[in-house]
Amino acid sequence: MELLPVGMHYMLGEFMSEEDLKAELERLRNENASLKRGAATGIRMKVSEKDAVSIYGMGRFPVTLYKEQWLKLLDMSSEIRNFIAENEAHLKTKE
Repeated sequence: MELLPVGMHYMLGEFMSEEDLKAELERLRNENASLKRGAATGIRMKVSEKDAVSIYGMGRFPVTLYKEQWLKLLDMSSEIRNFIAENEAHLKTKE
């Protein structure tokens, strides 16, 4: 059995210093807190593998768009609301 240098820890196939281990623990704590906040509202956000914004909790699959696409949609929010109001009779509501 090989002994590790003082202050080194083995995690997920690699050696980490005490500082790196503490930083990783802090990152995971922050991520966990963020996930818990999202679970309370039922909707959470995440950066996707392709660096886009994914929104979870609105349906079976996430809604994923790139940053500029989300910003374009957000800029159109009043038009989208008006469109929904004008077409209310033809639109279904998901429970």
